[in-house]
Amino acid sequence: MIVVNLDVMMAKRKISAGELADKIGITPANLSILKNNKAKAIRFSTLEQVCKVLNCQPGDLLEYRKGEQEDE
Repeated sequence: MIVVNLDVMMAKRKISAGELADKIGITPANLSILKNNKAKAIRFSTLEQVCKVLNCQPGDLLEYRKGEQEDE
């Protein structure tokens, strides 16, 4: 499964969800979905804006973890 580490990067950059949502142009509700690993997809344009605002790479935000349903 893909895990979004947005909350970790937000804490490192000391930026609130409301401020980040404003800067990247999405609603706080949609940012919350992304932050809480409930999103099924993300647009590259949104990912680019998040990286730009947080001054990070996509790999800083997205992580692959082997899930329980997957073969080991």
